[in-house]
Amino acid sequence: MTKPALTLYLAAPRGFCAGVDRAIKIVEMALEKWGAPVYVRHEIVHNKFVVDDLRDKGAVFVEELDECPDDRPVIFSAHGVPKSVPAAASARQMIYVDATCPLVSKVHIEAQRHHENGLQMIMIGHEGHPETVGTMGQLPPGEVLLVETVEDVAHVEVRDPEQLAFVTQTTLSVDDTADIVAALQARFPAIVGPHKEDICYATTNRQEAVKAMAPKADAMLVVGAPNSSNSRRLVEVGARAGCQYSQLVQRATDIDWRALEGISSIGITAGASAPEVLINEVIDAFRDRYDVTVELVETAQENVEFKVPRVLREPA
Repeated sequence: MTKPALTLYLAAPRGFCAGVDRAIKIVEMALEKWGAPVYVRHEIVHNKFVVDDLRDKGAVFVEELDECPDDRPVIFSAHGVPKSVPAAASARQMIYVDATCPLVSKVHIEAQRHHENGLQMIMIGHEGHPETVGTMGQLPPGEVLLVETVEDVAHVEVRDPEQLAFVTQTTLSVDDTADIVAALQARFPAIVGPHKEDICYATTNRQEAVKAMAPKADAMLVVGAPNSSNSRRLVEVGARAGCQYSQLVQRATDIDWRALEGISSIGITAGASAPEVLINEVIDAFRDRYDVTVELVETAQENVEFKVPRVLREPA
């Protein structure tokens, strides 16, 4: 029986970003240097496949520092942590390695600088997301106010409208964030923004590729985890860019084939913490059922690389 023809649009860039690559490398190098177990506070990146693989190699994932023994190294996740966490690790004389993405650290430094200049911060982000918790935890309580939507901007109560700055989570929707920034600037004309966009290059690039791909595709799948902010934003961007069926799948076994009946084209992309092996697994699942022609939709090329911390480059 002949398979139906299918054009598979493959987004580029997709999948791992430099910050995720670095975070995974940090755990692997820590295991090489100090042996197992190495403790990791919070999921190193938001992807079950990646976390399970590192767990098999000897990483122990915990939610809080008090779950870690004093005598084993601990790694802080790529999303960043409040200042109180490294302070507590130092007080216990623990070996710790900070795998915070350098682009998240940039936001932390920015918030600190504004605070030192007497400005109160407004953070655009998702409540409870580890990155938001980490960024807000750089400053004393009350110094960072969180807004999630344009509606929130209308109700936020500030100390002094003339002494304000804003930062954003790095994994937000570029378009949604632009609307919230516009609302902040309309309500607080004196508000100070970042020197350079806080939303990271990888988030922006992946969203741009989806915008180029979505109008061509009957359906779109984003390979990523449900708790991955940047993956969920890609689903939303795809739907908004004209793809009526835009869904998140963790891996090929999650594909709802009945929902895809009758399609002649599909767009495939992946969040910044999804490994290429899972993307290939999804493509292979389509090859099993369709006569697939792959077309690359490339909107940018990435060659960013972040160094791992010096402690891992030195001999044990």
